[in-house]
Amino acid sequence: MASAHMPDEFFDLVAHHLPPEPAIGPYGGRPPIGHRVALRVIWFVLATGNRWEDVPQELGCSGRTAHRRLRAWEEAGIWDRLHADLLRLLRKAGKLETDTVVVDGVTVRAFGGGEATGPSPVDRSRKGTKHTVMVSRTGVPLAIRTAGANESDHRQIIPLVLDFPSVAGKPGRPKQLPDDLYADRGYDSEGTRALLRWMGIEPHIAKRRTPHGSGLGKVLWVVERTIGWIKGLRRMRVRYDRLGVIRDAWTTLAACVICFRILHQDVM
Repeated sequence: MASAHMPDEFFDLVAHHLPPEPAIGPYGGRPPIGHRVALRVIWFVLATGNRWEDVPQELGCSGRTAHRRLRAWEEAGIWDRLHADLLRLLRKAGKLETDTVVVDGVTVRAFGGGEATGPSPVDRSRKGTKHTVMVSRTGVPLAIRTAGANESDHRQIIPLVLDFPSVAGKPGRPKQLPDDLYADRGYDSEGTRALLRWMGIEPHIAKRRTPHGSGLGKVLWVVERTIGWIKGLRRMRVRYDRLGVIRDAWTTLAACVICFRILHQDVM
């Protein structure tokens, strides 16, 4: 499990993306909760999986206040900008190459349903959410797409590839799309292969009903490891939030936390 304590270096990276701290009015009143305190609670909930109502008072901020900040910052695009900033730093440090991407997915149970949920393939009576993850050759999370658990895997690849980030950090024009894409048999589709080739991407996707031993496992393990890191953040193991905007905030923030740990060589 990831540490429940937010490193100061993480807040330093986030701080310049956040709006100005609210000031106390001319007539005084209760001082507003600072951004650092609210972000510390958001990190705590992400790492531990606690309910918002169970956030300890010692953290200095109620869970509901942190929940409102999480949503407001997602709607303001702050988590997306933070993720782009971390990818730039990783590429600048020589820890990210975007020529090759690897794709896989994970399904989590969604208590109470909500947006982007559907019947679980293993238990149709229960709702679930599918996260399709795209990582670099070394496992850096580049994009995460959320859909209902009953959505076909191969239908997630093209929208995910269109979310491929243009990462700066080195001289020259950043790549707009990867050169190669790896995925397992769940993504087998001739239509998907044709579209990827038309986009200039060479697909390496295992075919169904063929003998094992294609050698793709030597590449695919990195995305499975990253999914393990994501599930190490306990809020990502089960979905409790019904709103899609909150789930999108969690997935992007989880990618940011993993990128931060890779940057500081402190992966879970």
